[in-house]
Amino acid sequence: MLGGKKILLGISGGIAAYKTTFLVRLFIKAGAQVKIVMTQSASSFVSPLTLSTLSKNPVLSDFVNEEDGSLSWNNHVELGLWADIMLVAPATANTLSKMANGVCDNLLLATYLSAKCQVYFAPAMDLDMYKHPSTKNSIEKLQSYGNVMIPAESGELASGLHGEGRMAEPENIIQFIEKDLAEGLPLSGKKVLITAGPTYEAIDPVRFLGNRSTGAMGFELAQKAADLGAEVVLVSGPTHLSISHSGIQLVQVTSAQEMYDACHKVYPNMDIAICAAAVADYRPKHVATEKIKKKEGEMHLELERNPDILLSLGEVKKHQFLVGFALETQNELENAKEKLQRKHLDAIVLNSLKDDGAGFGGTTNKITFIDKNLKIKTFGLKTKPEVASDIWDEIISRIHA
Repeated sequence: MLGGKKILLGISGGIAAYKTTFLVRLFIKAGAQVKIVMTQSASSFVSPLTLSTLSKNPVLSDFVNEEDGSLSWNNHVELGLWADIMLVAPATANTLSKMANGVCDNLLLATYLSAKCQVYFAPAMDLDMYKHPSTKNSIEKLQSYGNVMIPAESGELASGLHGEGRMAEPENIIQFIEKDLAEGLPLSGKKVLITAGPTYEAIDPVRFLGNRSTGAMGFELAQKAADLGAEVVLVSGPTHLSISHSGIQLVQVTSAQEMYDACHKVYPNMDIAICAAAVADYRPKHVATEKIKKKEGEMHLELERNPDILLSLGEVKKHQFLVGFALETQNELENAKEKLQRKHLDAIVLNSLKDDGAGFGGTTNKITFIDKNLKIKTFGLKTKPEVASDIWDEIISRIHA
């Protein structure tokens, strides 16, 4: 949700300023760019050098810089226009009052008044200050301007008292902003299940049956769904891929049976499910407990059917919008349509191994999207992130129709 966002962090002079080092680190970890403006008094509580090192940008506190005898100025207008999000944290009673009443006596306040983006503020002060009518009035004014408050939390305060007024913890600030950004997005409030990757079916403790799926398509679908506001459960077979989006719960499995169990555990609560995993159709009937030694002559494996995850989800489907994948090598369209209807799907995504750049292992894919009304839309060769966007565009257009 915060990946690629430009975050302008304004730090005012309160003891809670020490938490901003953790806050900056979390923003960077989430993929955001961070620039920092702080008041002169804030530097008494947290080092500008530390914040500059963490953000990889100079920390600004004055309108004018004087270095090596030369003068330059920090353009508050450019800063305000640069940001996608401005966060004032901690927002002391003094700074809140100045923001609410248009006082412009430092670089932070000038930048706030120049900002065109969404502004969040996280109050931090002692409990009596937080409850004071003047503070409440400042908060109400700021909210009337369209600014969003991240509520203070209760706990032990710097005064030694215990009560409401602590700045929200950095993790909670991140979660609050991500949740707020998600509201109004196409998949906001939706729960999505996605399967990805291969399954490995054990032959013995060393060997397994598997396939060449990397899981990339499923992971891109999960990332895009989370970016669109969904709460995602990603059930993945063995893969080198990782994901860190706070809106995605990664459930790692190995075998088809484990994937079946994981999917059915969460499926009743899902709104949308996309089965993009390359699930093994068969597994060895007997798994050796010790490594099978090489012998002369042939080796025979007796196989049995794995559970059909997609079919089983289709059979118990109620309100869910269910999407499958079909990787075909012949009679592609006919086979995909048959699978769509037999497995009670709402749509199917067709891949053909005959198309250059499609299938396993690559960075691109070429798909045809077919819905339950047999409406067909074919896309050209695209990168997998672009393919994920196309798939979600098709799904969203149908669930919101």
